[in-house]
Amino acid sequence: MSGAGGITTARQDIAAGDIPVDTPRLPAREAAESELSKPMYHENDPNFLQRALNQFWDWVAGVFDAAAGAAPGGPAGLAVLVIIVIGLAAALWWRLGTPQRSFRSTDTLFDSAGPRSAAQHRAAAEAHAAALRWTEAVQERMRAIVRSLEERALLAPRPGRTADEAAAEAGRTLPEHTAGLHAAARSFDDVTYGGRTADQSAYLSLRALDLELDEAKPSLPGTSRGATG
Repeated sequence: MSGAGGITTARQDIAAGDIPVDTPRLPAREAAESELSKPMYHENDPNFLQRALNQFWDWVAGVFDAAAGAAPGGPAGLAVLVIIVIGLAAALWWRLGTPQRSFRSTDTLFDSAGPRSAAQHRAAAEAHAAALRWTEAVQERMRAIVRSLEERALLAPRPGRTADEAAAEAGRTLPEHTAGLHAAARSFDDVTYGGRTADQSAYLSLRALDLELDEAKPSLPGTSRGATG
């Protein structure tokens, strides 16, 4: 009969060892990992740098996504906020100029081009002013002021003197012009070391001070304003 024959055949198969393979889970996983670790499966994998960059950009994208979700208006609102921040930073930089150095050891008044007379500095200042180069005109006019005071023996020539030092020393001899001297020194420092740009009014102020100082009488120790000769 067919039923008996089927049972007999099944028993013969089992007896012959044709039992379906049932590999345990752990050995199967280890075999798969061993197979996949072969170089042939990783020829096109990204290198370490590429993987690091991918992770970095994924992180950046996550930060922007989080910011966009928190910003009013979503991504459009975030873009507006970024533009506003950039605009404020640009306005602040334009208003304040380049930050001054906290320590300056070379802020000397005169450059290394060699000593020049007050008349030469005045001529250079006027040439810059005629060309509307107000920053250079201010610098040269301040140098003319200090050189003129040195030529009149109201300041002792001293290499390495700064504009602030010259103003302080000259103010003790010409006390009526102390405020103007300090203002001139600030203008010089602002355009020379502070990244600012001078204008015509700044130059005209230094020019007027130079003319006033040229006529000023020094206040010598032991004299008074009301003393007569």
